[in-house]
Amino acid sequence: MLNPKLDTLDEYTFFRLNDLLGDIKPKTNREPILLSIGEPQNQPPALLAETIAANADSWNRYPPPNGDEPFRLAVTDWLTRRYRLPDELVDSDKNVIPVPGTREPLFMLGVLAVGEEKSGQTPAVLIPNPHYHVYRGAAMVGRTEPVYLPARAETNFLPDLDAITPEILARAAILYICSPSNPQGTVAPLDYLKRAITLAREHDFLLAIDECYAEIYRGAEPPGALQACAELGGGLDNVVVLHSLSKRSSAAGMRSGFIAGDERLIARYTQLVTFGGSPQPLPILRAATALWRDEDHVVANRAHYARNFTAAQEILGPVMNYHNPEAGFFLWLDVGDGVAVAERLWREAAIKTLPGAFMAKEEADGTNPGARYLRVALVYEETRTREGLTRMVELL
Repeated sequence: MLNPKLDTLDEYTFFRLNDLLGDIKPKTNREPILLSIGEPQNQPPALLAETIAANADSWNRYPPPNGDEPFRLAVTDWLTRRYRLPDELVDSDKNVIPVPGTREPLFMLGVLAVGEEKSGQTPAVLIPNPHYHVYRGAAMVGRTEPVYLPARAETNFLPDLDAITPEILARAAILYICSPSNPQGTVAPLDYLKRAITLAREHDFLLAIDECYAEIYRGAEPPGALQACAELGGGLDNVVVLHSLSKRSSAAGMRSGFIAGDERLIARYTQLVTFGGSPQPLPILRAATALWRDEDHVVANRAHYARNFTAAQEILGPVMNYHNPEAGFFLWLDVGDGVAVAERLWREAAIKTLPGAFMAKEEADGTNPGARYLRVALVYEETRTREGLTRMVELL
C-alpha cells in the first residue's frame, strides 16, 4: 500500500542531526547559537509586507496555476538583465512558472521528468555528493536509481562530468547541479555548465540547475545555466533553472520562487499545479513581482553576508586551513571528523553545526565525501556571527 522507497526518509539530514545532538544538554550556560540551518536571520525588505498589504483585496480570489503576466514579465526581465540574455531567449508565457520556493519543485521533478524506464532500463537520477537532501528525495518517488557523483576538493567540489559512465548516461533522467553549491559555495564556470547542457541534450535527460544562492556572492556574479544556453544555442531544451526569494530577499517563509527553462517541462509543471498543486496566492505573487524588480535590497543583503565572511576570515584564517567560498552563506570546514566535532561543539560551547557526512552518501569504497567536513551557516548579524565563530575557535 505504501511506497517502500519512502522508508528511507528517516535519512533526512536534520532527523540525523537531532539523533546526534537531541539528548545532549550543553555544559555551558551561554546562549545557544544555531549555525546548522541555512535560514536567513536578517529581515526581508519592507517592500514585501507593504505590497502584500496593498493587495489584501485579492485573498478571496483563486490564483492562476501559472501566475500572472506581471510576475512572469518581472522574472523574464530579471533573468535577461542579470545573465545578459538575448531578448527573445526566455518567453514569459512559455518558459516561466511561479513555484512555492525551490524545495517542492526540485522534489516534484522526480515525478515530471522520470518515466518508468529509460533506454529499456531503470532510470537514473544523478546527484552531486554531498548534496541538498531534496535531490535524493526526488529519486525516491519513482522507480529510479539515485547515482551519487562525488564532489570533492580535487574537482573544486563539482561532480566530474567526464567520469559519468556511458551506461549511466544512457539511462539518466535528471542531473541535479547546485551552483553556487550547497554546502561548499563553489560556482560552476560557464564552460562546466555548457558541458552539462551538451550531455543533457546528447543523452536526452533533464538538467536541473539549482541557482537559489546566485545572488549571495563575493566578487564576480556567478554565471547561470541560461547564460550557457544562450552561448551554446539550441534554445532552452533539456534545461531548467530554479530561483527563489528565500535567500535573495531573506523571505524563506514567503515560499516564492520560479522555474525557468524548457517549455515542455514548464507545460508539464503547469498541468501538475492545475490538477493537484497550490498556485501562488495573488498578494504573495504581487509581492514577489515587486521584489524581482528591486535590486537595492539585494545589494544590502549581499553586504550583510560579506561582513560575516570577513569576520570568518579574521577569526578562522589564523588558526586553520581556511578560505572564503566564492558564494552562498555556508562555511565548509575540514575538521577531520565532522560528526565528532559537531557533537563536541554542541556539548561544550552550545554551538550547533551540521556534520558534512549527513549531507552525503557513502560511496562504493565505503568512504563518505562529507565525513571530514562541518557545514556552518553564517546567517546571523555580524556581532552574533563573530561570537559563534570565536566560541568555535576557543574550543577547537
